[in-house]
Amino acid sequence: MKKLDKPVIIGIAGGSGSGKTTIAHEIAARIHDNDRIMIMTQDSYYKDNTGVSMQDRMKINYDHPDAFDMPLLEAQLNQLLHCKPIEMPTYDFTAHTRSDETIHVEPADIIILEGILVLFNEEIRNLMNIKVYVDTDDDIRFIRRLERDMKERGRSLDSVINQYLSTVKPMYHQFIEPTKRYADIIVPESGANNVAIDMLTTKIKSILG
Repeated sequence: MKKLDKPVIIGIAGGSGSGKTTIAHEIAARIHDNDRIMIMTQDSYYKDNTGVSMQDRMKINYDHPDAFDMPLLEAQLNQLLHCKPIEMPTYDFTAHTRSDETIHVEPADIIILEGILVLFNEEIRNLMNIKVYVDTDDDIRFIRRLERDMKERGRSLDSVINQYLSTVKPMYHQFIEPTKRYADIIVPESGANNVAIDMLTTKIKSILG
């Protein structure tokens, strides 16, 4: 197939544990062409806290827009849109700061950007061709986050619960849920909504075709 003249960016937003990552990877799997589609996660773009003490790092509100390096994300998306490769940052969730390692990323025809606040920033939002919001019940999102943070990020049960009540839930209602109004498509039932995934996959295939 002929490559597109300019990459297409699809933003997938929603609360932590809503199923954004599941949907993104399910779409990519159904495209059957890894060279033409790539997934970026906003979690890679948390700010570098190297100069901050561990005690203060643990106090940072990671569900607030200010926790993210939005200018870097915007700049690297623009590089990809101009068909230039990037060195994507990686984040160490155990150390609560950016890792020294980066990931070399070549541009692709379809870029899926997923994250809790990918629809929050107007400049980043304006780079998107399709905007999706995954709308999932609070209880389901909390259980998923609890399992993920304990298994993958080495967190304790108490720390996950305390963070959820103090920052995750209030930030969701203050900053994340309101971005639903910017979405072209709202997906209920999280990653289990095969109809929505089929629709998005069909749309992407038509763009690629």
